[in-house]
Amino acid sequence: QVQLVESGGALVQPGGSLRLSCAGSGISFSSYSMSWYRQAPGKERDLVASIVNAGTRTIYADSVKGRFTISRDNAKNTVYLQMNSLKPEDTALYYCHAQHLLGRCEYWGQGTQVTVSS
Repeated sequence: QVQLVESGGALVQPGGSLRLSCAGSGISFSSYSMSWYRQAPGKERDLVASIVNAGTRTIYADSVKGRFTISRDNAKNTVYLQMNSLKPEDTALYYCHAQHLLGRCEYWGQGTQVTVSS
């Protein structure tokens, strides 16, 4: 059974930091590109950041460049999202996503809530 389990979401003040984690099981983790998406109430789910299976290349949404960093530890089957200088507009449900490098299949986690508010 494939599982992607996110953790680390919380209520944080503007300017604060959080680190999200996503632990994968039931998949060959190193064969998957991993991404973080987010969805705010009433809005579409948008890509935040992605990292290729070997961890050698990353991409970011313009809105988070310079503030967020995606990384992965294939030995721990875990992908991270370090979020710094958080803004109220970063408030959303953050989802972990796995995409097989050959495009065969994809999986979603259930999400972790990040709320940025004073």
